[in-house]
Amino acid sequence: MSKSEEFFKKAKNILPGGVNSPVRAFGAVKKTPFFVEKAQGAYIYDVDGNEYIDYVCSWGPLILGHAHPKVVEAVKKVCENGLTFGAPTEKELILAELIKKCVPSMEMIRLVSSGTEAVMSAVRVARGFTNRDKIIKFIGCYHGHSDGLLMKAGSGVLTEAVPDSAGIPKDYAKCTLLANYNDENSIREIMEQYGEDVACIVVEPVSANMGVVPPKKNFLKFLREITKQYGSLLIFDEAITGFRLGLGGAQEYYGITPDLTTFGKIVGGGMPLAVYGGRKDVMSCVAPVGSVYQAGTLSGNPVATAAGIETLKILIENKEIYSKIDKRTKILEDAYKAIGLNTNRVGSLMSVFFADRPICNYDDVMTCNLDEFIKYFDYMLKNKIYVAPSQFETMFVSLAHSDEIIERTVDVVLKYKSN
Repeated sequence: MSKSEEFFKKAKNILPGGVNSPVRAFGAVKKTPFFVEKAQGAYIYDVDGNEYIDYVCSWGPLILGHAHPKVVEAVKKVCENGLTFGAPTEKELILAELIKKCVPSMEMIRLVSSGTEAVMSAVRVARGFTNRDKIIKFIGCYHGHSDGLLMKAGSGVLTEAVPDSAGIPKDYAKCTLLANYNDENSIREIMEQYGEDVACIVVEPVSANMGVVPPKKNFLKFLREITKQYGSLLIFDEAITGFRLGLGGAQEYYGITPDLTTFGKIVGGGMPLAVYGGRKDVMSCVAPVGSVYQAGTLSGNPVATAAGIETLKILIENKEIYSKIDKRTKILEDAYKAIGLNTNRVGSLMSVFFADRPICNYDDVMTCNLDEFIKYFDYMLKNKIYVAPSQFETMFVSLAHSDEIIERTVDVVLKYKSN
């Protein structure tokens, strides 16, 4: 029995499913998960001494790769002065100013500890500002595990084949209206019936939790226009696209300005940190200046903000990082397409779909051949390449994925069909 098998057996006796986040259990690929010992650059190492090229990158935020020396040094330095204070620090201000510099629509910002918390809070702000209760989300888009947003979600919820979660009151769920991603008519129908009661539309500008599904031309523009028409707010959940598609995120990439934006762990260099923010008049609703309450002892903690500041400084000072990573991701995309696999890519976000039709929405994603994905995942892992253990997740490329590493991956991909 390997160490990973031994640890997993023990873990199942004390952790639900043996893990602290469902997709880590490898249930969708019918394997025992490996337990990680360390990671460096583009590589991750398990407790049994296996080395893998890592295209999960802690689910996206490690755009510089694992354990970037400057980020690690920043964290070590700040730890010497204490890990948490529950009081303001200058680093919170510095990080917020860096975020605002890159994303001008975020005129006022609140730091929190997770993407779930960020979106949950942004929705609460939208409700408080508009004095409306209903929200619209898209089927297959994942915005964290808060009650009002865990309806027909993506990510691990799709992986576990649980479209909704137990424990959510039916009356509460009635406030969440479901639309089809990339389908303008589904939004029009909802807004015609409920528009005066809709506080906000929340959307992943590039859906990346049912695999990468780009927005159709003018879809985001349509969302911007119809929310203005009905006096609703538009929330971009950029937990995955933020600082991934460029310094200005998806809103810069597509030229659409939302009212509120949420970012995930990338603003903390991969550590537990997230942010929501937007128009100053809207964010002025947040306590202590407004009536929308939200708080957190670890919000903006010094360790995570130190990692975030260093990460964003590197990205700001080296803008060519994005073109470099995008170019390498394109090389991978071309390799998958060369063997006939269905691939969607936006920048350094990519997914391979085992389906026979273009993937534009949730219904398309549901046609994927999951057995074929399991075969593919097993093949990649045997060749020491770690991709997400779910058809419904994203492949991430980092700065640490050198030309040589990309070339090695391409060689493995091109041989896939012959196995």
